[in-house]
Amino acid sequence: MTERKPPGVDFETWTDRQIREAAERGDFTALPGFGKPLTGLDKPYDDMWWVKEKMSRENLSFLPPTLALRKEAEDALEAAAQAPSERAVRRIIGEINTKIEEAVRKPPPGPPLKVEPFDVEAVVADWRERHGR
Repeated sequence: MTERKPPGVDFETWTDRQIREAAERGDFTALPGFGKPLTGLDKPYDDMWWVKEKMSRENLSFLPPTLALRKEAEDALEAAAQAPSERAVRRIIGEINTKIEEAVRKPPPGPPLKVEPFDVEAVVADWRERHGR
């Protein structure tokens, strides 16, 4: 739809013609979700639905950096508990500790971090206890 609305033609008529011609050419048949019911019709309306959907689709976070790091630290601790080996536990905790130490040295914007690096040996001892080793 690159052509401009001709002068003297009613806008609605012109728009309807553009849509009809595009449908006749089949321009709408290859769109994602074509022929499928609309999702989310049973949920309350949210003005920011499209932002949330795009962020979810692109795996983005809208948390301030400090809160995102807190969440990442929690996830790392869970991952360490489920790790297949002691080496994996040490790697996971080492990686998150590096990020936490960096954030302590150079605090990112947002609320206070309130997270300290994990004691690797304590986490490993916990892992050994859970896995009976």
